Amino acid sequence: MNKVCWVGLLWAVAVAAGCSKEKTEPAAAGQAGSSAAAVKPAPAKVKLALDWVADPEFGGFYAARESGAYARHGLEVELLGGGSGTPVVQMVAAGQVEFGVTGADAVLNARTRGVDLVPLFAVFQTYPHAIMAHRSRGVTTLAQVLSSGTLALEPGLPYAQFLKKKYGFDKVKIVPYDGGVARFMADKEFAQQCFLTSEPLAARKQGADPIVFPVADEGFNPYATVVITRREFLKSSPERVRAFVQAVREGWRSYLDNPKPANDVIAKLNNTVGAETLAEISEAQKPLIETAETKEKGLGVMSRERWETLGQQLVELGIIEKAPLVDEYLLPEFSGTTAPAR
Repeated sequence: MNKVCWVGLLWAVAVAAGCSKEKTEPAAAGQAGSSAAAVKPAPAKVKLALDWVADPEFGGFYAARESGAYARHGLEVELLGGGSGTPVVQMVAAGQVEFGVTGADAVLNARTRGVDLVPLFAVFQTYPHAIMAHRSRGVTTLAQVLSSGTLALEPGLPYAQFLKKKYGFDKVKIVPYDGGVARFMADKEFAQQCFLTSEPLAARKQGADPIVFPVADEGFNPYATVVITRREFLKSSPERVRAFVQAVREGWRSYLDNPKPANDVIAKLNNTVGAETLAEISEAQKPLIETAETKEKGLGVMSRERWETLGQQLVELGIIEKAPLVDEYLLPEFSGTTAPAR
């Protein structure tokens, strides 16, 4: 083969290789782009501190995990069970956890001490604490209950101070509340504090016929099981906070509609409560969580009027010196001033 033919052959090979490269490179690039698009960002890890053991009171938080609501909103949430004295407020304030649950009165108390907490979602729209007595006493009002007999009560609780100021405890013997219903079952003149979905159910199961007086009906009705965060975290991660609140709302909706999947998880974490009792508690707490207002504006909403009233009451009871300004901590996005998405 002569030199000219050899050069021509090399040129033809080079052209063919170039054409082949031009045809394959775009396809490879497209494939790489497709792979990159398929890679999802890792979920953001956050912690939620509960102020009591696993219980239907927190059912919606567990339901959000079981139903995949947290995952859908890009979150991986660790639920930290609590107990008596769990320092949820301090844990949130110190940044040990991103979120916590506590009572509305604890939020205001903390804010007066300079802790910049922000309430995000109120599970219980009706305060779930009450006083129960034996129906056989013939009492029809709480005033009658407090006119004689014995009352087991933690006197330091805000609602206990409210009841003492309203009725006085001079005619009833106050003894420490130690949990359970054993003393209640043994003494017909014995009354005690209770959680609307707990002790009354337990007493009925043991054959008693308690009459229950909700504290909310007496004029003290703060939000309970309130989700909180610190303002610093809200400022640094607003989208994460919004995602968490939305996931929690979806979780509670799921739990109210069908509590069993979350209750099955709760039963494993808290073996002191059986499946039947968990179902009863779930049903009993529904009207305390879902109200006409939440049906209109969404689960977890809060009103400035309720927070203002609570602040005034805590001042009158001497629990705080001055009520924090509502606009400093109650944000329209989370309060229901603007209706949240369901």
